[in-house]
Amino acid sequence: MTQAGRRPGTSETREEILSAARRLFGERGYDGTTIRAMAAEAGVNPALVHHFFGTKEQVFVAALDFPFNPAEAFQRIMPGPRHEFGQRVVHYFLTVWNNPQTREPLLALIRSATTNEQAATTFRQFVGATLLGRVADALRIPRLELNAAMAQMVGVALLRYVIKIEPLASASDDEIVQLVAPIIQRYIDGG
Repeated sequence: MTQAGRRPGTSETREEILSAARRLFGERGYDGTTIRAMAAEAGVNPALVHHFFGTKEQVFVAALDFPFNPAEAFQRIMPGPRHEFGQRVVHYFLTVWNNPQTREPLLALIRSATTNEQAATTFRQFVGATLLGRVADALRIPRLELNAAMAQMVGVALLRYVIKIEPLASASDDEIVQLVAPIIQRYIDGG
């Protein structure tokens, strides 16, 4: 059994846990990786993983340098009137994509997920478990509708930020919100 607490001497434990997590997420995907497995791979007690990172979701965010925290995204888009959800989600989505510090890692994740099945599986499991599932449950809508809404947003991101098709690429955020939010809202309202 691994002892509780920190190892004696200089600690590189946090980086060792991240390295173990990256290997395990790559091999087993998000669903197949546990805090206990990460701890065993890093040679530490699971409590130390919780100490450094908290939850499995937070380890994933740190290990893959995920550009935004899904728990924070959930907290930003959920509060407010249901009939304004489309506006909130499109505005948040554009805020994340407009920031170069979050856009570049998102582009890398999307490129990886579209060219590597293992990366796609891990990304799908993570986003499905930590964001899309929670939003669908909170709004009490079928996941298919939410997935279709997110497909709309990913399409906007690809055309606006990757392919840079005009006039979409140079349109203001307000113009994008005005065009896309009603479509997202229609999925949410079941129409």
